[in-house]
Amino acid sequence: MNNIIMRKIVLTAGYQQLSSVPLVASVCISCPPGNAGVTYFKGDDGSDVPWQPSEWHRFVRVNLSDIQAKGTPGDILTLVGGSW
Repeated sequence: MNNIIMRKIVLTAGYQQLSSVPLVASVCISCPPGNAGVTYFKGDDGSDVPWQPSEWHRFVRVNLSDIQAKGTPGDILTLVGGSW
């Protein structure tokens, strides 16, 4: 079954998963241009990977529960895609 995924995630100062349950999807993850600061994703080696406001990337068939992000509290991430 294919499901559309559209989410707004409000960032916090600590890392949070993009999904609280395993969810494999193809999505575009975006840091909107109105964000006040840099968004950090937890790299596969544990390092902080910075994304600037307006930065976005497309991911194909990734488990969203494996991706963690943090940033300026109140800034947001958007996820748009689906489980196809």
